[in-house]
Amino acid sequence: MEPVIVRNSILTHEHVLVDFIGADQASPSRYNADEVFAAARPKLEAARKYGCRRLLECTPAFLGRDPRLLVRLQEATGVELWTNTGLYAAANHKFLPAFAKTESPLALAKRWIAEWRNGVDGVKPRFIKIGVNNAPLHELDRKVVEAGAIASLETGLTIACHTSGGGPAAEATMEILAARKVPLHKYVWVHAQNEKSNQYFETAARAGAWVSFDGLSEKSDERHWQAYFWMLNAGLLQRMLLSHDSGWYRVGEPGGGRFNGYTYVYEKFLPRVPAEFRELLMVTNPVKAFGD
Repeated sequence: MEPVIVRNSILTHEHVLVDFIGADQASPSRYNADEVFAAARPKLEAARKYGCRRLLECTPAFLGRDPRLLVRLQEATGVELWTNTGLYAAANHKFLPAFAKTESPLALAKRWIAEWRNGVDGVKPRFIKIGVNNAPLHELDRKVVEAGAIASLETGLTIACHTSGGGPAAEATMEILAARKVPLHKYVWVHAQNEKSNQYFETAARAGAWVSFDGLSEKSDERHWQAYFWMLNAGLLQRMLLSHDSGWYRVGEPGGGRFNGYTYVYEKFLPRVPAEFRELLMVTNPVKAFGD
């Protein structure tokens, strides 16, 4: 099938740069921003040709977040690149800075609210990115979620939460948010496709959450189709998000390693989706989930 163009489409979970060394060593001094720019620019331009107008760059602080680089790429490619605030407690807390382990949820939230008000290197974050480990959630995971709840209520920003533990971790996160009176339409369950039990999708969606099937690639194609049809048959496509979790100039690897692109959804997945649903998945739902 021929690739499809979806004008004004939005990719809700992608990356430009990631540094996996850990919070205590991550620094812009570890990479050459010009080299990252050169690697990312053609990938973004390729997505732009298919109608992509915005990409949510989900790399958190202390994992390689670089808003100034995103501004350069946005100006060069015409693709809006949104950065985030928040902290990533997944990977057994390797990417949490020391202050996150001692400060209260309120203190962390105040940091994120300040970033929203004042900008990060002059760039205003447009969503909250957090990450948690398996359920039952560790106290540090719970702290990050609670901080996200406080910050979301103050700023109106949506919380996108990486869930290493699939459905049970997503449920635990949703319980914390509900207890804090955060409406669940402000919560995105990231990496939902890794959950084997499809019933969790319906539970989360009917509660009002967004179910994000990112990681889309040739390798994951079958699982994404299973998820798509489950949501379709449940009448819940209006709660579904679709993206690649792709890109990833990897700091520390020669040349940044292999930089994967952002076009599989346009070239291989959407051509098999009825035209009536393409705009819903790629334009309407992302705007409802994160704003415009």
